[in-house]
Amino acid sequence: MKIQVVFYSMYGHVYQMAEAIAAGAREVPGAQVALYQVPELVPEEALIKSGAKKARDAFAHIPLAEVDRLIEADAIIFGTPTRFGNMCAQMRNFMDHLTRLWLAGSLVGKVGSVFASTASQHGGQETTITSFHSTLLHLGMVIVGVPYSEVRLLNMKEITGGTPYGATTLAGADGSRQPSENELAIARFQGRHVAQIAAKLTGK
Repeated sequence: MKIQVVFYSMYGHVYQMAEAIAAGAREVPGAQVALYQVPELVPEEALIKSGAKKARDAFAHIPLAEVDRLIEADAIIFGTPTRFGNMCAQMRNFMDHLTRLWLAGSLVGKVGSVFASTASQHGGQETTITSFHSTLLHLGMVIVGVPYSEVRLLNMKEITGGTPYGATTLAGADGSRQPSENELAIARFQGRHVAQIAAKLTGK
C-alpha cells in the first residue's frame, strides 16, 4: 500500500507537519510512505530576500512531485500553507496540471486528505482545507479528515491548530512559531488514519 505526502512549504512549518503525517502513516503495517514537494514558483532572489531560501534548504533533499507518480499511490495527503483562505499558488499550479489524470479517471477511488498552516488562529485553516476538497472531489478521490476520536482536537488548554477537516498549525505572523506537540500529534493521527482507511479500501 503506497501513501504519498505531497506538500509545499516556504518556511518549514508544512514540512514539519508532513514529516509527522508520514510518521503516523508508517505505523500502519504494509504502508510504504514517500514525501514529495511541489515545484517552487518564487524567484530565488525573492526567496533569499524573505529568508525562505535558508529555511527551504532544510528540506531540499525531498524530491519534486510528478503528476504521473500520483497514479502509483493508494492515498495522497496534500499539505499547503494558506493564501487568503485558499491553497498557495505553488500547490494550485501543481493541481492544475492534473487534467490528464482527471480525463483518464486515474485518481478515482484513491484516498485524498489535506493539512495546512496559517499565520494566525483565524487565518483560513478550515476554508483552505475545505476548498482544497473541491478539487479532490472533481478528481474522484475519497476524502478523509480527522474524526473527533482524536481527542487532541478538543484541546482548550492552549492555542493550537487542528480541525476535523485535517491537521493544521499556526506559524505566527513572522513565522517564528513552530508546530506544537499537540499539532504534530494530530498530524501523526491523520497520517495513521488515512493509511488505515486506504488499507481497508484496497485490501492491502
